[in-house]
Amino acid sequence: MAKILISPGKYVQGAGEMKKLYEYAKGYGKKALVLITASGYKRVGEAVESSFKGQDFELVFDYFNGECSKNEINRLVEIVKAKGCQLVIGIGGGKILDTAKAVAHLTANPVLICPTIASTDAPCSALSVIYTDDGVFEEYFFLPANPNVVLMDTDIITKSPARLTVSGMGDALATYFEARAVAAKDAGTCAGGKVTGAAMALAKLCFDTLMEEGVKAKLALEAGACTEAVEKVIEANTLLSGIGFESGGLAGAHAIHNGLTVLPECHHMYHGEKVAFGVLTQLVLENVPAEELESIITWCIELGLPVTLAELGVSEVTDEKLMAVATAACAPGDTLHNLPFEVTPEKVAAAIKAADAYGRYFLAD
Repeated sequence: MAKILISPGKYVQGAGEMKKLYEYAKGYGKKALVLITASGYKRVGEAVESSFKGQDFELVFDYFNGECSKNEINRLVEIVKAKGCQLVIGIGGGKILDTAKAVAHLTANPVLICPTIASTDAPCSALSVIYTDDGVFEEYFFLPANPNVVLMDTDIITKSPARLTVSGMGDALATYFEARAVAAKDAGTCAGGKVTGAAMALAKLCFDTLMEEGVKAKLALEAGACTEAVEKVIEANTLLSGIGFESGGLAGAHAIHNGLTVLPECHHMYHGEKVAFGVLTQLVLENVPAEELESIITWCIELGLPVTLAELGVSEVTDEKLMAVATAACAPGDTLHNLPFEVTPEKVAAAIKAADAYGRYFLAD
């Protein structure tokens, strides 16, 4: 199997870039479906529309229904076909962006991705995570190409709640540890090949950036300031983690996240918050040195990322719940099997229980 690295056609990050959206879209057609939420339109709709004002370009706005589900994707595919749109623009969070990518692929159109938050590594990827209409993980939908353009307006992202960017750091935290596991097993990646040295280097840079800049960025965001630390973390959450997870591979952390979606009490938590706990569980499964585990738990605590099941909303922990999560995480074809050793639901349930205990221990310290 060959080594493969994939990435978006263009990545743009800077203050006020949403006001230049027309300049990035004009080469792809003259009519676009703009997928956004009602609240997102209130936040950035004026900037988007002003960018296209006076231009020979039509925008068809449609409000996202809330889940990247097959029903929602199919609904939007029909709108694109009926309106004759030549381009799909996704503006918002990870599920909107994944939906926009899937709709663009199924209608053979280019796609521009404009995150308004830095909460996941979804924007750069050739992948849509499909959920049921009720928010339970269903499958990964691998796409033949990455987005044509990813546009990160740091003015807009800085105005979003700090918790969202912190959640993105939880998602990005998994990048290096999962790529390391995939490389150790010599497994395949989401890019369809083996891990490249470039992907591993980006994954490690992602990790190093989070460790160095994460707490500084959180404090700056809480003060409403877009500092260099914030800029670096936005890039780590989006570009470094995006290329790193896709071309470096997924393993335990994201599979544990997928398992946690079977518990209704976790549904209110953000993707990256569940992934962060998945990282701790993967590290327990790998039996990493105590110093490494402690450093990651204390970093998560500093940022306010969940390190216990109670923090994820599971007030009553039972063996039945743990086995349900573990069984879902061990589903055939999920990425838990990219760990370089055999995994079973029993081992995973034990690791979840132990990770929860370690988290409670360090929280009480």
